[in-house]
Amino acid sequence: MAKLYFNYSTMNAGKSTVLLQASHNYRERGMDTYLMTAALDGRAGVGRIASRIGISADADTFAPGNDVFAMIEQRLSEGDVTCVFVDEAQFLTEEQVWQLARAVDDLRVPILAYGLRVDFQGRLFPGSAALLALADEMREVRTICECGRKATMVIRQDDNGKAITEGAQVQIGGNETYVSLCRKHWREAVGR
Repeated sequence: MAKLYFNYSTMNAGKSTVLLQASHNYRERGMDTYLMTAALDGRAGVGRIASRIGISADADTFAPGNDVFAMIEQRLSEGDVTCVFVDEAQFLTEEQVWQLARAVDDLRVPILAYGLRVDFQGRLFPGSAALLALADEMREVRTICECGRKATMVIRQDDNGKAITEGAQVQIGGNETYVSLCRKHWREAVGR
């Protein structure tokens, strides 16, 4: 039975690594996968999912307004797909998450979505909120804070390493911009 999975975490937990490894496992056994990622995040190149440890793969991109159900349906019409993988799932719209759920239900294809749960202000991303509501199963990809506790939050920092507490929800960046922390150290960093 096909399901919608949401694998979530903070920055630098290895979500893309886990996605790429799972896709590799399917392909190694002769089963094709369909990879999707947000057009918004072009750090590895537009249409490319990449991990900090150096592995990567090409993917189709989605942007707000794209019908991801139609994209999946089109890909399935071109040949058998065992599983769909979606990276940067926090950038999906609520409507697109409903489209993923419909693809699972109507096209009977498992979909594994990977993304951030919360932003630098501790707020849910719209795509993540919808996935938390609609996913059949959720899994946390864990990483650790500088103190060794589980990191559940992320700060955005300026060029001097000081936490930024205001700004747009979306700003693409990596280790130079974001640091994953436990809630206690996040609160200390942002003054809460």
